[in-house]
Amino acid sequence: MKAIAVFPNTREVKLIDNHPEPAIETPTQVKLRILEVGVCGTDKEICQFDYGTPPDGSDYLVLGHESLGEVAEVGKEVGSLKPGDLVVTMVRRPCDHPDCFPCRAGRQDFCLTGGFKERGIKQMHGFMTEFVVDDVTYMNPVPAALRDVAVLTEPLTIAEKAVSEVWQVQKRLPWGIPAEGSGYEHRAVVLGAGPVGLLGAMTLLVAGFKTYVYSRGSKVQADFVASIGGVYVESEGCTIPQLAEKVGNIDLVYEATGASKFAFDTLASLGSNGVFIFTGVPGRKGPIDLDTDTIMRNLVLKNQVVYGSVNAGKSAYGAAIEDLGKFKERWPGAASGLITGRYAMENFKDLLMGGAGGIKNVIAIAK
Repeated sequence: MKAIAVFPNTREVKLIDNHPEPAIETPTQVKLRILEVGVCGTDKEICQFDYGTPPDGSDYLVLGHESLGEVAEVGKEVGSLKPGDLVVTMVRRPCDHPDCFPCRAGRQDFCLTGGFKERGIKQMHGFMTEFVVDDVTYMNPVPAALRDVAVLTEPLTIAEKAVSEVWQVQKRLPWGIPAEGSGYEHRAVVLGAGPVGLLGAMTLLVAGFKTYVYSRGSKVQADFVASIGGVYVESEGCTIPQLAEKVGNIDLVYEATGASKFAFDTLASLGSNGVFIFTGVPGRKGPIDLDTDTIMRNLVLKNQVVYGSVNAGKSAYGAAIEDLGKFKERWPGAASGLITGRYAMENFKDLLMGGAGGIKNVIAIAK
């Protein structure tokens, strides 16, 4: 089969045509024809050889973790899927350690050992190929009506998991988030106007937050935020203290940039009882100056919470698919508008290593 693969030892990224076609080997496996794969910053960083580990015994790693597939064949014990169904497959697989209770409970997104595997990232081939086989446990059915936006499911799970944890954290307070009937509209700030940030903004708006997107973006991103009822704030024309004054008490910050200085500077303006969510992973750079006294004082005196969120469990995939339906109903054309273009596999260099612009680019593998 054709596949887009990275060869870490020789520092090459290639479109190969000899990747073995997989076959169903167990009764609970499903064979998928891959339709589309989203391209994200993780893929680009792997192509820069910052990380990325091939499976044992392979000198290459097939890229891609944001997938949409069509069922081609099912194992004899699979009753929940049939040929022709659309599915999005989860990325992370549990570690083998018997004492890792999150993995044993099917919550490998909270793996304790670091021994998990991830499709297209760590020790498992990804989805930038023609067919894959995986266990039905990791597959999430998608309604046919979401065919045009379903490839956004995996990046949307980042926000879904984060917001789910917000609800659980904020149960410690004597009111809900958002507070229905209280007359108070909870306010969220999204840092960054890339795909993860914009999908996060849509999630927060659906959840009832007045949502601001703070970024050094473009007119395209600004117009998009306005079209869904958010408020876009250009960072070059507004300092972080000015942003806090404009917003008022910031109840939630959803960080989607990976820019650590920018994020921690914003943390200093988080409001009382606020939650700050980190989702970006910065590259290794030199140390930065921080006003740690202000940050620590605010955390204590304002009852703040800071946490990081990575990957996602099965419930987040279900929530993402449900919210994509809500997005289409509430903002027709908005979610699909995040996808700048769909490209053939042969154009992989421009998408993974070149200057292809836009919000979200997708590799179309099959129609």
